[in-house]
Amino acid sequence: MSQGKLVRDKIPQIITAAGKKPITRILEQEEYLAELDRKLNEEVAEYQTDKSIEEMADVLEVLLTICEARGHSVEELMAVREEKRQKRGGFEQKIFWDGNEGCS
Repeated sequence: MSQGKLVRDKIPQIITAAGKKPITRILEQEEYLAELDRKLNEEVAEYQTDKSIEEMADVLEVLLTICEARGHSVEELMAVREEKRQKRGGFEQKIFWDGNEGCS
């Protein structure tokens, strides 16, 4: 038997509509958080392979779900993002740090 995984909410309905019977269960909170972290790793790996906007959307969906599952709002996340951006900047200037002069 293959190891299960966290799936999107409508996947059981899609499987049922295809004439199959999905075996599912509802996760407890701690297991849910662990599976969300595992799902994030899975989606990031898929993005790294594919680089598609669909995979970016999957990464974003999981990140936003993790945010809310850990008791934060998306608005709070965006506010923290903006605060960090104001203090430290973003990544648009493509700056790559190679270390400090005089250090090896």
